[in-house]
Amino acid sequence: MAFYEGVFFDFDYTLGDATECIQAGFYGAFEEMGLPRPDGEAVRRTIGMTLEDAYTLLSGDGDTGRRAEFRRRYVHIADPLQVSQTRLFPGAVELLDWLNAGGVRVAVVSTKRRATIQRVFDHYGLADRLSLCVGGEDIHRPKPDPEGALLALERLNLRREAVLFVGDTLIDAETAHRAGLDFAAVCNGTTPAAAFASVPHVQIAPDLAGLQGWLEGQKLATL
Repeated sequence: MAFYEGVFFDFDYTLGDATECIQAGFYGAFEEMGLPRPDGEAVRRTIGMTLEDAYTLLSGDGDTGRRAEFRRRYVHIADPLQVSQTRLFPGAVELLDWLNAGGVRVAVVSTKRRATIQRVFDHYGLADRLSLCVGGEDIHRPKPDPEGALLALERLNLRREAVLFVGDTLIDAETAHRAGLDFAAVCNGTTPAAAFASVPHVQIAPDLAGLQGWLEGQKLATL
């Protein structure tokens, strides 16, 4: 196998940790909607889902109008906090720099809003490390539907077999599988390594430094 020409990353709990602002958005929106404050750890476990599905899971309310209301209230509260309260995981900058130096195309494919992700990358001075960002506003069907990943393939003119999809949840693993992409898990989030053993994957890394070490070995093996 030739070394990957592109690497697509999920964002939350893969490259970055926005737990504080996400929890603040949930707490505030639930309060405004007259609902009991959700447990913080329960909120953490929803990261990677769409906001609407996370709301329904935590509240038991599946009403379409209320789901949309929650998103509006959440965004109003959380959006101003996204840049100041989002940190990149250790190893993220080093991995992005290494991929860029090797001519690998880097994309983010996330259910998070593209504009928010781009603001975070701008804040850290990393905007030029991304070849493409596909966010929730760019698609009609969120992960695990492969629409976002396939859109990134099309826009970057990359072959499926030449791309690695990196994520932290089983949703990401299913997205990669349905898009026909190799999948590598990083265990920065709430999904344990053991959970990935039964799904198609090429690597399960404890963190981003571990992923980079594996990728370096893959590249050497193709030289």
